[in-house]
Amino acid sequence: MANKAGFETKLIHAGEPSPRIQGAVVQPIFQSSTFEFHGEKTYHDVKYIRLNNTPNHLVLHRKLAALENAEAAVVAASGMAAITTTLLALLSRGDHLLIQDTLYGGTHSFVTNDLPRLGIAFDFVKGDDPQDWERKLQPNTRVIYVETMTNPLLQVARLDEVPRFARKHNLVSVIDNTFASPFNFRPPEWGFDLSLHSCTKYLNGHTDLVAGAVIGRADLVEKITHLLNHLGGTLDPHACFLLNRGMKTLALRMRYQNASALALARFLESHPAVTRVNYPGLESHPAHALARQWFDGFSGMLSFELAGGLPAAERFIQRLQIPVEAPSLGGVETLITRPATTSHAGMSPEDRQKLGITDSLIRVSVGIETTEDLVADFRQALEGI
Repeated sequence: MANKAGFETKLIHAGEPSPRIQGAVVQPIFQSSTFEFHGEKTYHDVKYIRLNNTPNHLVLHRKLAALENAEAAVVAASGMAAITTTLLALLSRGDHLLIQDTLYGGTHSFVTNDLPRLGIAFDFVKGDDPQDWERKLQPNTRVIYVETMTNPLLQVARLDEVPRFARKHNLVSVIDNTFASPFNFRPPEWGFDLSLHSCTKYLNGHTDLVAGAVIGRADLVEKITHLLNHLGGTLDPHACFLLNRGMKTLALRMRYQNASALALARFLESHPAVTRVNYPGLESHPAHALARQWFDGFSGMLSFELAGGLPAAERFIQRLQIPVEAPSLGGVETLITRPATTSHAGMSPEDRQKLGITDSLIRVSVGIETTEDLVADFRQALEGI
């Protein structure tokens, strides 16, 4: 399908087989680990489920690449499989990584605990300070890594500067685009080499599978795919089918979640019991002006602090009726959590405090419930604390 097709059209039709298999409108599930040999010349071309190249994989690869107007894509067994395999494919013993200081907890733990054991050094950098990147650049730096909107503080890095800095210093630019989704931001269009996703979240949107993806330059995706083939982080055919199905409603879900999250963020910002709201769609957000230039929407994610600290946060969550208190994000149901107990529990309290992730910080993933119902539920919960 031509890249000029609209985003919604790509979600439905990009990557789908033509002609349709036995006339099936929906791509069937190929529940087979093994396929006939047809003279493939290399190991990675042999059709085999662990090699991430069966029909259900290939549909997703083509569709994901089309959504971000990239050259190639590969799916993986989880977002962390995509993240870790990418970093391991790009970095070797003696190399150095520049990585944003506020990150998803799993990424932070991998970088701080595992990379040093492999002889790979790193420095945390402030995402909005290119001078900090320059100061910490080393002759052996190979990669710069940021998040589109950081988890859980919704910070926004200088996303326009990262690819330029990478090209200037011959680095690979990598971005975790999970919070934004391709609907709101398409990193390859801005010059990023690689875009990573936990497809568990917005891309699937239904809280019923775990998957990851790497999207970007074909040569890099191929390198990452070859390592993924060896490490075995393969997405099974049924999960591929569910992800393909879930992606088809991404635009409908994301458009509503963008609007609903903005309404909820504005309500929270106006409430006297709330001391701070983190959401790039708010005019008070320090990166709001830049985010308006870069994003087509501001995501369904927000976080906030209450005046009463941890006791108030716990009472507030207990009083809510609509949101489910649970980790993860991006589904059709509204989820609420304290990152200190879930997504960032693996970090030390000292590291969390240093970054501003307090024990009382509340993170919300806004679903597709009626916006007015959500606001009313949050209002009654705040009144009771």
